[in-house]
Amino acid sequence: MSAKQLLVVDDSTSMRQMVAFALTSGGYEVREAEDGQAALEIARTQSFDAVVTDVNMPRMDGISLIRELRQLPSYRFTPLLMLTTESGGDKKMEGKAAGATGWLVKPFDPDQLVATVRKVLA
Repeated sequence: MSAKQLLVVDDSTSMRQMVAFALTSGGYEVREAEDGQAALEIARTQSFDAVVTDVNMPRMDGISLIRELRQLPSYRFTPLLMLTTESGGDKKMEGKAAGATGWLVKPFDPDQLVATVRKVLA
């Protein structure tokens, strides 16, 4: 069985590396994108088993990215997780309305991140 492909989207290089390291350690293959626009371009040419995205990013934020991904037939049912410093109810509601599968708050626990990804992919 081949490893699940994940797309990690964050404008912070160090945060992307930490998330990618946690997920790679959990047995996943990870591709990285520095913002929503870059992620959308990658997602149009390659399909992923799940996407983990930040909310606040230049060019295209995570909520807009999720909205755009949900328009693509191949991402209608793909787990899309928000990983963000935003923990407010309004943002969560906006994320859910856009089609987010789950919401994780930074700083994140690597084991919890892997466990959440496992759960949404099960």
